[in-house]
Amino acid sequence: MLAMMADWTAWDYIAAVIDITILSFVVYKLLILVRGTRAAQLLKGIFMILIMSIVSEWVGLHAVQWLLDQVWASIFLILVVVFQPELRRVLEQMGRGRLFSGRNTLSTTDLAHLIDALVEAAVACAKTKTGALLVVERETGLNDYIESGIPVDAAVTKELLMNIFVPNTPLHDGAAIIRGDRVAAAACFLPLSDNPYISMSLGTRHRAGIGITEVSDAVVLIVSEETGVISLAQDGKLLRHLDDRQLRERLGEHFSKADSSSPFRKKGGES
Repeated sequence: MLAMMADWTAWDYIAAVIDITILSFVVYKLLILVRGTRAAQLLKGIFMILIMSIVSEWVGLHAVQWLLDQVWASIFLILVVVFQPELRRVLEQMGRGRLFSGRNTLSTTDLAHLIDALVEAAVACAKTKTGALLVVERETGLNDYIESGIPVDAAVTKELLMNIFVPNTPLHDGAAIIRGDRVAAAACFLPLSDNPYISMSLGTRHRAGIGITEVSDAVVLIVSEETGVISLAQDGKLLRHLDDRQLRERLGEHFSKADSSSPFRKKGGES
């Protein structure tokens, strides 16, 4: 290897650096794409199988090694079947030119306005026991769910959010999805969580709110129609009985983290 590298020209070194940089960037974007989805957990499982395969070969566990070899022989077919939703999302984002583009960022002022509107709308809905389901898109794209609803494309305001969830109106049922500082769509259908540990006292609205956080990194705000309780869901977990101060703090924590992958960075189960 060293002898071969000794014959490299300056361009060979530059090309190698460019090659590694591009590959690293692609892998990084793909990891960001699956972060917060079920694919991330599956990738951990594949990594564990790889470790088991290496250990079994080193120790001499021939039966285990044979079984793992059969798994690796069909791994690509397994990946296509298991990662079908994620693969489709990648191809869709490539077609839209979004795989390598960052999401719009919000300034500190816009972020504060968004949080204010979310908190004020939630508190107002809670007082009148108006059911609400607000989904804030982050890094994982929610186009599939946005397309299932009614397009809105309007600036986020307390009044708009309250009007969307007025009972017996066309937009009342389903979720409102927020992208950046705009309501992208309302009356959107979300996947229901099949987590068996969710309290039986929680209805479809809460299961849908938890479900979307199991397949994306979205943050979901839920107001119960029966009790007026305000809840916040993320990463498949649900925080309940939040008041306006607690809700504001939680949203601030989620959206103001110094996370380079978050579209809310500043410019310049149940628990």
